[in-house]
Amino acid sequence: MTKFRKLNRPTGHRMSMLRTMVSQLVKHERIETTVAKAKEVRRLADNMVQLGKEGTLCAARRAGAFVRGDDVIHKLFTELAYRYKDRAGGYTRMLRTRIRVGDAAPMAYIEFIDRENELRQAKPPTPPPPQRAAVDPWTRSRLTRQYAPPKVEKTSDSDS
Repeated sequence: MTKFRKLNRPTGHRMSMLRTMVSQLVKHERIETTVAKAKEVRRLADNMVQLGKEGTLCAARRAGAFVRGDDVIHKLFTELAYRYKDRAGGYTRMLRTRIRVGDAAPMAYIEFIDRENELRQAKPPTPPPPQRAAVDPWTRSRLTRQYAPPKVEKTSDSDS
């Protein structure tokens, strides 16, 4: 797998914790955790939604090897895949909430976007930039015609 934050845990504990957090995020669609953990869960949850959008048997097996619970896999491949079928990425949002009292750790909500009862509405998609006309590279621009002096033809007076 790719490089993860260590989160001050051994590898087995860290991967088990992230698998459980991704499964709970898919199940409840919003969880509160620390900011560092939320950033890691966001990466993994977006990958799981991508697998759900693929919808193949191979994708189902890969998702089943990571998330916990058949109901979570079913939700990934039906509800979430349908909800995000037109979205290219960015399925989750992280909202910083508070400082935890016991150890002053910054806390954050991580949630799926485009759902009911979300904490903040999704931004509308940015419109594509207007199409520009194709430029012929061989034509001279107006600026060069404006500032460059006109070309003077050399005449040869060698006959005189």
